[in-house]
Amino acid sequence: MFEHIYFARPDSILDGQAAWQSRSQLGVELAREHPADADVVIGVPDSATAHAIGYSSESGIPYSEGLVKNRYVGRTFISPDQRLRDLGAHLKYNPMPSVLAGRRVVVVDDTIVRGTTTPRIVKLLREAGAAEIHMRIAAPPIRHPCHFGVDMATRQELIAARKSEEEIRRHLGADSLGYLSQDGLQRALSLGKTTCLACFNGDYPVSVQTDFEFDTLAVPLVTAHPRPTNGNGNGAAPRRSGRSDETMVALAPERR
Repeated sequence: MFEHIYFARPDSILDGQAAWQSRSQLGVELAREHPADADVVIGVPDSATAHAIGYSSESGIPYSEGLVKNRYVGRTFISPDQRLRDLGAHLKYNPMPSVLAGRRVVVVDDTIVRGTTTPRIVKLLREAGAAEIHMRIAAPPIRHPCHFGVDMATRQELIAARKSEEEIRRHLGADSLGYLSQDGLQRALSLGKTTCLACFNGDYPVSVQTDFEFDTLAVPLVTAHPRPTNGNGNGAAPRRSGRSDETMVALAPERR
């Protein structure tokens, strides 16, 4: 599912169709379900660009680039701790005041996972002079973690698992918020009944363990301690620490 929405390169062919075309169609369905009275449509680069172009084509609202992405910051939703996610979100985007100032802006993004990056984007857009900000998300709310290859978050970290859509809108600081429905997702992608939508509806195709104390990719880390010397001046070997706050490290290099 996330290959269609987000992960795959735009020129990838998935189920016989280019990912770019699928994402554009998601934007079309999003505009039908959640129209907005606005002056410009922008996408959160780069993964939501095609979604935003689809929204623009269906709504008739002009598309423009309103955010510039820092190419040296990775996917913040898979960064291993909140401090790194906050820093990545702060460094990741720069707004374009010439496009945004005094205008009502539709901001299209592919997903909201934890809800750490989007409030910062909204703040950046307001600081750049946007008069209104209407968030449109080209996927349904993610309320359940994926146990089949996407190491995104625990359920307690997913903002849509803890808040209503109105509460999320207030958290983001947007003037309005609209998510694509599951039906709209299936219409856009022509999905079969066997497609897994568990991250949206919790209906896992097989039994899974739904609660984990640690991240699924956490492993013990050998911690070096001062090396006592013996009479010959040789040091002792490092020993394994038993403290959990020192011994757990996530292998995933990034996490939004």
